[in-house]
Amino acid sequence: MKNIIKYANLLIVIMLLTSCEDFLDVNVDPNNPTVVTPELVLPVAQKYTANLIQGSDAGGRRANTLGNMLMYNWSQADGFAWYPDEFKYNVTSSFYSAIFTTSYYESLKQYQILTELDESYDNYKAIGMIMKAYHFQLLVDFYGDVPYSEALLRKDNATPVYDDAATIYSDLIVQLTAAIDLINSTEATVIPGDDDIMFGGDMDEWIRFANTLKLRIGVRSSNTTAITEAFAQSKGFITSDVLVNPGYSLDAGKQNPFWNLYGEDESGTVTLTSKATCATDYIISYLQNTADPRIDYLYEKPSTGHLGVVQGLLDYDTPVVDAYIPENVSNLGPGLLKSESMGACIFTLAESYFNQAEAILNQGGDAQSYYESGIEASFDYLGVSGASGYYAQPVANVSWSKSSNKLEAIITQKWIATNGLTAEQSWFDYNRTGYPSNLPISSQASTTDRPVRLYYPASELSSNGANVPTQPNAFTAKIFWAN
Repeated sequence: MKNIIKYANLLIVIMLLTSCEDFLDVNVDPNNPTVVTPELVLPVAQKYTANLIQGSDAGGRRANTLGNMLMYNWSQADGFAWYPDEFKYNVTSSFYSAIFTTSYYESLKQYQILTELDESYDNYKAIGMIMKAYHFQLLVDFYGDVPYSEALLRKDNATPVYDDAATIYSDLIVQLTAAIDLINSTEATVIPGDDDIMFGGDMDEWIRFANTLKLRIGVRSSNTTAITEAFAQSKGFITSDVLVNPGYSLDAGKQNPFWNLYGEDESGTVTLTSKATCATDYIISYLQNTADPRIDYLYEKPSTGHLGVVQGLLDYDTPVVDAYIPENVSNLGPGLLKSESMGACIFTLAESYFNQAEAILNQGGDAQSYYESGIEASFDYLGVSGASGYYAQPVANVSWSKSSNKLEAIITQKWIATNGLTAEQSWFDYNRTGYPSNLPISSQASTTDRPVRLYYPASELSSNGANVPTQPNAFTAKIFWAN
């Protein structure tokens, strides 16, 4: 499987250099292949998905970084000026615009190829449908109304209309149901295998993932029909963290993107981004005050003890000169930075359990076991023991029985569980619920709270300006599910 990343990178180059007249027509040289097969398209698309969440191969920040900054998980060590726009909540048409552009021009473009295949490739087609739903939900959650019904038509419509966010959400449920039905009914002659760098061609796992996405959509939008359908699905939900791994290795351009950004380069040298990025004072205090053993895995513990930095701090010499240099602060920990070859997380098992817990809670059921399973899954991912002892403490938002506000407990624990992994999800939940409560804002913020959405990118304003909606207020114009 380690060779897949080599072919994935080769395919990217080929597709950038060739015509887009036909999705599968990428080379007219008679001495070379003229058709890109689904077995090559799929791992490229999945690698793009990993990059969108965890960071680009070239070191670009993406969804997880943004979530950690907006949810006050991460700050900055003395001697760096790495995150000025994040600390100022400087939402502009260029702020994290790659989330929009790479979703369409990379991931979705490739998954669309799969959905247009003939019936002999129905399993690939279903995977394409599921992953399109995954990406379009993210786009709605970041931006609200986005191109959907006319998107991905390429030369047939380069200026797609923007569709209503709630309408897109509703159709994503339809598409996920159709994908599951297609998997169950297909007699496809071509079956995914090692080229599927998420589930290894296990179509039952794809059904579970589609069903898990359906529940996420249903819970976020309070769609009781989708929730009921998800719990009725016989295959159930995911049973492990969803990871992408095309064969990450200790080679230039082949490392896990999160490791490449926040860990070490291929020579074993700690990156400057790793030295710059550390815990906030608030998250360190919160984990310590709740006796949470995950603290030493989410954040490395300096010899002088854990130390977080106020997000947006300008005067690093107060109270002590050099107190906040990288050697003294809690940088990202070993539970997140496992190795250059670790899989790239795109959906945590913990989140799946917490979504189930919230759905059951909203239906008046007993969600305790799902809540505690979510905590256990978080401990397991990080490699920490003692989950049952942790949630047995008589502490609100830790112990189920001692939490008077059960929803706050669920969302607070999801915030911790997605810390450093898929933190954009906790930002979406905060915008929807206001939890975790009393979460600070950056000291450089000029607003009373963090932003609730991103701006449409400048590239859209210039190329599709007639269809782009009026730029909403990034701090007050909430996505439909938060209103």
